[in-house]
Amino acid sequence: MTGTEVEPPTGTADAPARGRLRAWLLEGLTAETAQHAGPHGTPPSEHRGHKWWRVMCLTGVDYFSTLGYQPGIAALAAGLLSPLATIVLIGLTLLGALPVYRRVAKESPHGEGSIRMLERLLSWWSGKIFVLVLLGFAATDFIITITLSAADAAAHVEENPFAPQWLDGEHTWITLFLIALLGAVFLKGFREAIGVAVILVGVYLALNVVVLATAAVKVVTEPVQIDNWWDAATAEHSSPWVMIGVAVLVFPKLALGMSGFETGVAVMPQVKGDAGDTEQSPAGRIRGTRKLLTTAAVIMSCFLLLSSLATTILIPQDEFKSGGEANGRALAYLAHQHLGEVFGTVYDVSTIAILWFAGASALAGLLNLVPRYLPRYGMAPQWTLAVRPLVLIFMAIAVFITLWFNADVDAQSGAYATGVLVLMLSASFACTAAARKAGERKGMIGFGVITAVLAYTLVDNVVERPDGIRIAALFILAILISSLASRVHRAFELRAAQVTFDEKAQQLIDEAAAMGGPLRIIANEPQEHSTVEYREKEYTQREATFIPGGRPVLFLEVFVRDSSEFTADLDVRGDEKHGARRLRVESSVVPNAIAAVLLALRDRTGEVPHAYFNWTEGHPVSHLLRFLVFGDGEVAPVTREVLRRAEPNRERRPRVHVG
Repeated sequence: MTGTEVEPPTGTADAPARGRLRAWLLEGLTAETAQHAGPHGTPPSEHRGHKWWRVMCLTGVDYFSTLGYQPGIAALAAGLLSPLATIVLIGLTLLGALPVYRRVAKESPHGEGSIRMLERLLSWWSGKIFVLVLLGFAATDFIITITLSAADAAAHVEENPFAPQWLDGEHTWITLFLIALLGAVFLKGFREAIGVAVILVGVYLALNVVVLATAAVKVVTEPVQIDNWWDAATAEHSSPWVMIGVAVLVFPKLALGMSGFETGVAVMPQVKGDAGDTEQSPAGRIRGTRKLLTTAAVIMSCFLLLSSLATTILIPQDEFKSGGEANGRALAYLAHQHLGEVFGTVYDVSTIAILWFAGASALAGLLNLVPRYLPRYGMAPQWTLAVRPLVLIFMAIAVFITLWFNADVDAQSGAYATGVLVLMLSASFACTAAARKAGERKGMIGFGVITAVLAYTLVDNVVERPDGIRIAALFILAILISSLASRVHRAFELRAAQVTFDEKAQQLIDEAAAMGGPLRIIANEPQEHSTVEYREKEYTQREATFIPGGRPVLFLEVFVRDSSEFTADLDVRGDEKHGARRLRVESSVVPNAIAAVLLALRDRTGEVPHAYFNWTEGHPVSHLLRFLVFGDGEVAPVTREVLRRAEPNRERRPRVHVG
C-alpha cells in the first residue's frame, strides 16, 4: 500500500446499483491510516489543534456521561456503602489511573495509546498476537460504550413524564433507534465535533451542579436523612472498619467510573502544542494532554463522590433495582423529584444528548484503532481503511450486543468494566516496563503496585461478572480468525510500498544493462559467503537453466528481519565481494521482496529481467507454512505467483526460471 488515494469506481446513471453502492462505500478510501471524518481523526499537518480544555470536552462526552448511569450502578453494587466504595474508586483514579495515563501521554504522544507501547516491547508474532488480543478488549470497551450509553439514553426517554405513551415498554427499540441514528450520522460524514462537545459537556455539567447543589441543600436542611442512612449502614455491618473492608472488596464493581482515560490519550493529536513542537518531541502537546487528563479526573472525582452521597442518601434502595424509577438514571430521578418535571425534562434531554454523543466518541475511537494496526499487519482487507464499511460492521455488532443484553444497562456494566480494566491494566504494565527500561526504580515500583491493584480489580470483576470476559473472548476470537484469514488471503500481494537502490546498486545494474539484453538475476540464499559458494551457484544455474554464456549475472539476496511485518519499503544495497556482484535487501518475506525488486529493475532498465532459482527440497505444505510464518519456504513458485498477481500483462512480467 502506498499513501496515494485509491479511486473507487464512479457510478453513472446507467451503472449497476452494485457498482454505485461500492463507490459510495469506498468513497475517500486512502492508504493513510486514521484519515477519516471522526472527531478523533488524525489532523492534517496544517492543523494547529485546539486548546486542551476544549479537547477535554471531546473526551469528556465519554468520561462525564457515565454520571448518567454510574450512581445507579454503584448503588446496586455497593448498596448503602456506595459512597465509601466510591472513595476507594476515586483514590485509584487519582493515585493509579491518572499517573499511568500521564506516563502514556509522554511515551505515546501521537494517539496510539498503551497498545503502541506494548507493541514496541514485544517483537515478531508474539507482539502482533498480543496487540490483536488487546484490540479485542478495546473493541469490547468501545462497543459496549455505544450500546450501554444508548440503553441508558433510552431509559431517560422512556421514564420522562412528557414522553409519548406509545414509547412505554419499547426500551430495546428506542436503544436500537439511537444506535441506528449514530450509524447514519457516520455514514453521512461525521466532521470535527469539538465545538458540539464543548456545548454538551458545559450544559450537562452545569445541570449536574444544579441537581447536586439542590440535593446538598436538601441533606443539610434535613440532617435526619444522613442519620437514617448511617443507621441503616451500621445496622448491616458490625463496625466502621468492616464497612471500609467491604467497600474495598466491592469497589471493583464500580470500575466503569474510570472509563475515558484511553479516549483521553486517543485524542492527543487534537491538542494544540507549542510553536517549537516537532513530530518526534511534541512537548507542548504532552503538557496539554496531561492538563486535560488531570482536570478531567479531578472534576469527575468530585462529581462521583457528590452524586454517590446524594443518590444513596435521598433515594430509596428499591428504586435502584430493575424496574425502579432510579434504575440507570439516579441523578435524573433527583432532578425530577426536587426541581420539577420541566427542569427534569431539560436534564433528561441533556443526558440523552451526551450519552448519544459518547457513543459517537467511542465509534470514532474504533474507526481510529482498526486502521492503525490491522491493515499494517496485513490482517485486514484494504477496504477497512474506508469509514463506511467499518461503520456498518460496528453497527451490526452493536445491534447484536444490544439484543443479547436486552438493552439492560446493569447487565452490560460488567462487560464495560472488563474492557476498561484490561486496557488500564495493559497501560500500567506498559508504564512499569517503560520505567524499568529507563532505570527509574521508584517509578517501576509505583507503577508495579498500580498494576497489582488493577489486576486484583480485573480478576474480581471477571469472577463476579463473567459476561465481560465472554464478550471480550468473542471479540478476540473474531479478530484473530478474521485477521489470520486476511493475512493468508493477502500473502501473495507485492507488499512493498517502495523500492530504492543505493548508489552502488545503481552502478551494478546500469553496468549489467549496458551489456545489452535483459538482466540476469540469480536468487541466492547465502550460507558460507565465500568465493567458492558464489562460483558454484553461478555454475549450477548456468548449467541447469541455460543462462547465455558470457552474460553477466547479479546475485539477489534477501535477509528476513521480522516475518510478522507485512508492508515495508525496500532499500537495495549493492556491493562486489567474493567475486560476485550482489544486490542485498532486508524484508519481512523473501519471494514478495524478490518480485518487487524484479519489477523495479524492469522499470529502471526498460527490459523484462530474468530470475533464476533452485527448487527447495521438502514437503510443499511445510514450505507453505514456512512462507506464511517465517517468510521463506519454497521461494520460486511463490515469487512467480506474486508477479502474476502484480503484473497481469504477461509480456511485461519478469521471467522466472527454476533449475
